[in-house]
Amino acid sequence: MTPPFASLILDVADQIATVTINRPDKLNALNRAVIEELGAAFTSLASQPEVRAVIVTGAGRAFVAGADIAEIATAASSPAGLQAVAAHGSAVFTQIERFAKPVIAAVNGFALGGGCELALACHVRVASTHAKFGLPEARLGLIPGYGGTQRLPRLIGQGRALQMILTGDQVDAETAARYGIVHEVVSPEMLTEAARSLAKSMLKNGPLALAHAIAAVTGGAGLPLEAALALEAEHFGAVGRTEDMREGTAAFLEKRAPTFRGV
Repeated sequence: MTPPFASLILDVADQIATVTINRPDKLNALNRAVIEELGAAFTSLASQPEVRAVIVTGAGRAFVAGADIAEIATAASSPAGLQAVAAHGSAVFTQIERFAKPVIAAVNGFALGGGCELALACHVRVASTHAKFGLPEARLGLIPGYGGTQRLPRLIGQGRALQMILTGDQVDAETAARYGIVHEVVSPEMLTEAARSLAKSMLKNGPLALAHAIAAVTGGAGLPLEAALALEAEHFGAVGRTEDMREGTAAFLEKRAPTFRGV
């Protein structure tokens, strides 16, 4: 059972959950309460077998326009305050990154600071032509604290990432696609359908295969190549022992559509 939320809207339809950050008057800025609710939402969705993919988006004209600056300023009054804030947000975003079901960011507008970092924690990103991406923390005398200094270089390379982090400049959706941050750019009215279409294409595949693929990619990202290849082989062997694997190969040989059961 999904708990009630004050700052999120959670809908489930056709095996796809949509998590909408719903603080449009604050441009969906991330405060501690929102981050806690995101963690609770993904914990709940992990235990719901009827949910096989998740779309994350924002209400109004922003995806997430950043962190709650007033809350950041208050936390900075304590020596360990900002480190605790970063550790809390980073833990929830890592939970999203390691989620065993596909997570798609549908970026409808501003994805700045923590919002950009939230999008980076999702497995795939689709953007509206209205979307803007940026890590402007240096303009506040800060650095990205929810994974931006680590995930962005791994995604687009150190030079591009440092350019965005050190200037604090925003990039539009087309530039983000060229850099490799975004996988598809569509008109605003097509964003929801594009994200759902992408999710549906993933759901045709075995759920255990998706889970093991996510675990292999995210788990191997920070490892030396030899260790990462060993991790891949471990997941390959694990998924090869499933009923879904036997069903998938049998269906291929019999020239029919597979019926995966997640076992």
